[in-house]
Parts: sequence; C-alpha cells; structure tokens
Amino acid sequence: MSAGTTAPTTVVRVNLAGPPAAPDELSARYRAAVEMAEYADAHGVGMIQTEEHHATDNGWMPSPLTFAGAVLGATRRIGVTASALITPLHDPLRLAEDIAVLDLLGAGRLVTVAGLGYRPEEYAAHGKEWRNRGALQDEVLRTLLDAWTGEPFRYQGRTVRVTPRPYSRPHPPLLIGGGSRPAARRAARLGLPFFPNAHLPELERYYREQCAAAGTGGWVLQPPRRTCLLHLSEDPDRGWAEYGGHLLYEAQRYAAWQSAGARSAVRSAAQDTAALRAEGVYRIVTPDAAVRLAQEDGTQGALILHPLCGGMPVEEGWRSLRLFAERVLPRLTG
Repeated sequence: MSAGTTAPTTVVRVNLAGPPAAPDELSARYRAAVEMAEYADAHGVGMIQTEEHHATDNGWMPSPLTFAGAVLGATRRIGVTASALITPLHDPLRLAEDIAVLDLLGAGRLVTVAGLGYRPEEYAAHGKEWRNRGALQDEVLRTLLDAWTGEPFRYQGRTVRVTPRPYSRPHPPLLIGGGSRPAARRAARLGLPFFPNAHLPELERYYREQCAAAGTGGWVLQPPRRTCLLHLSEDPDRGWAEYGGHLLYEAQRYAAWQSAGARSAVRSAAQDTAALRAEGVYRIVTPDAAVRLAQEDGTQGALILHPLCGGMPVEEGWRSLRLFAERVLPRLTG
C-alpha cells in the first residue's frame, strides 16, 4: 500500500471447531493455536479473535477466557478479543474476577464483547432459562461495572467486593454485541460501546439516538460491509480441491445455528464447496489477492485469517499464516 496509508485491521480467528478428534490431536491443535498467536504477535498481526459456544459436537471453543489467558501469557503486544462471550451463562462475580486478572495479565489487551447468544441449547446446558436471557444479561453487566470499581457494592441482597482491581481504567474494555434494538438500547443505557453483529448502519444511528436520550457517551465498532474469512495459498484452485471441505464444514455448522431472520457478518447457504467459493464469505486467496482486498476496503476493512478453520491440518494452517506474515503484512504498511 502507498506510503502514509493506514493498514486495515488484521485478525487471526481461532475457534478450534472441527470434526470430532482424539484428545491427543485436539491437544496438539490447541497448542498450535497458541503458538500461532505468538508468531502473529511477533509479525505484527493486530488481533486474535476467539468465540464461545457450548453443547456442540464439533469442539467449538467453549472457554475463550482460558484460551485468552494462554495467548496473553505467550504474547507481548497483540490484542485478544472474546467475540462474543455469552455473558448470561457466567457467574457475574467470578466473571468479574476472571476478566480483572486477564486485564492485569495482558495490561489491557483483552477486549470482551458481551453477547446473548442465539442457541437455547446453550442456556439449557448451563441451567439457565432462555426466556430470561435479557434480565440475566442486565445483571451480569451491572455487576461487572460495579465490581471493577474495586469498592464494596450490593449484590443479590448482600455487600460484596471484588479484587483485584483491573489494570484498565475505568474498567477493562467491554462492548455490547448484538443485532437488535434491545442490544443497542442496553449499550446506550450503560454507556458502553456497541458492536453490531453485521454491517448495520441503521442500528448504529439508533444507538446514537439512544445515547443522546440517555445522556451517555459511546462509540460503535461497525463491522465492514464485506467480511471474508481467509485462507492463503499460492494455488487457490488446488487449495479449494484439497482443503475446501474444512471451510465448508464450519460454514454449514454455523449456518445450522442461525435462524432465518438472523443478521450476521458471517452467513452462508452453501451446500458444497463450489457454492461456498462462489459466495465469497470463506475465501482461499493468494497473497497478492489478499493485498488487493486490503486496498479495496482501506482502513474500514479487515483481513481475517482463519488458519485452523473446520479442522484444517495444522501444517496447512501454518503455511497460510506464514504466507500472510511474510507476503501480505509487509505490503500493508510499507
């Protein structure tokens, strides 16, 4: 990119979803993910993004904060985003403690996006009522903000105090995620930033109206118009032939969770790899093509690398990541 151009956001996505694997194989994949995060940190990638899902048969990351701790301990610069953490499923006091410790460990590098989720099965698995998810979310968020002051506060009829106090002031980075007006209202009411789950300018306008009405300040992390999950290859045709099934595996399982009216930055209706390739949500691209994507989207875009997508072989994930680090990143800032 030309001199003086600010590079787009660069992200490595990690969710460890894939076909059922033996414990030794899954252990190797988790350890590889942390090693990839360390490599990404050393080569200038901006963010590691992880997620939370439960009651699955595909190994989708159920404990993103534990994984975030491993990444923060292995890195020095890169940010880590839990996007999204299904906060109503967590004990509010314990969650406040866990995030406070991670905030201290990473010196403010952990960003938590608080979401409701969209699968009743996850609530049932944790003994929570799906119909109460809004009230549960309100309680968790209020508790987090109170707890992170380091001062005593009232919680469920008793006085409690949470320590240690976090590194970040006034509190660890916390955004409200969602694609609905209630989510936008909740963020505005609490004075928290809002992260729509798709490119939704109309919802951003509504959030800003609600902030003005509530007298709170806030900002919006608006996803780009186009979200692509990338795998890098010198030969995309061969890449699709050999590894497209891994991308399709994730796309189909994620799509099966989404309701007909759901809005999401990542959404696929593909039934085979040819259709998936044509959609352009999951892409196998050359380094040159990745640079062109960055140039087209500019600073409003994001390059999201997904090296272990859908059970991708670890060695192939490393090839993709190294191509990204060696052949793409230097051209974004040079």
